[in-house]
Amino acid sequence: MRSLKTLVALGLVSIGLISCVATGPTTRPIAPHAFQPPAPEPRSSGLERYKALGNEPFPVPAVDTQRIGQQFLKQIVDYKTEHPPGTIVVDPQNRFLYLIKEKGKAVRYGVGVGKAGFEFSGTAHIGFKRQWPRWTPTPDMLKRDPGRYGKWADGMDGGDRNPLGARALYLVKNGKDTLYRIHGTNEPWTIGTAASSGCIRMLNQDVIDLYSQVPTGANIVVLGPAEA
Repeated sequence: MRSLKTLVALGLVSIGLISCVATGPTTRPIAPHAFQPPAPEPRSSGLERYKALGNEPFPVPAVDTQRIGQQFLKQIVDYKTEHPPGTIVVDPQNRFLYLIKEKGKAVRYGVGVGKAGFEFSGTAHIGFKRQWPRWTPTPDMLKRDPGRYGKWADGMDGGDRNPLGARALYLVKNGKDTLYRIHGTNEPWTIGTAASSGCIRMLNQDVIDLYSQVPTGANIVVLGPAEA
């Protein structure tokens, strides 16, 4: 009997323990993590194209695309125009450059605009192209800021510090240099803005891309304020 009572007591204790767990404060089951679908790819896929380029004679650093509006990164857009494929259309007012393609499409790039970028409008053609071009400040730049530009009065060789960047397209009209340039930049954060000097500047990755697609002699249309 004693051992039986002991067994019963042990059973009661065991039942009590079980009962305490079962009838104590209700523990809510841990909910599984809500399903999080993967983030969609950006519509302008190919942000990797703005990584650093290692196949150039001078460094082309990666672009911090977070500092540039998404609208100013390369993308394919609808663009109805009477200009034939291969034409470059520059819209300085809205800070865009379009390379016309077939079937009503265009490649759109963001640009930065300086004072000279607003001084020319109309049609021209690419008179010549240069990779890592030499740069010489204009007389106006030398007069305005001799302390900054004076040491480069005789010109600066191409390189990663050169303000013309990795490529330059030189516009010619009626056989004369318009002094209007489409070129790269070593200041990528100026894309989409109006700076104090210069013509039309593009991200180095973008101007390299454009340079590879357009030949010398290609037509260029620069829109004036009324056409933009």
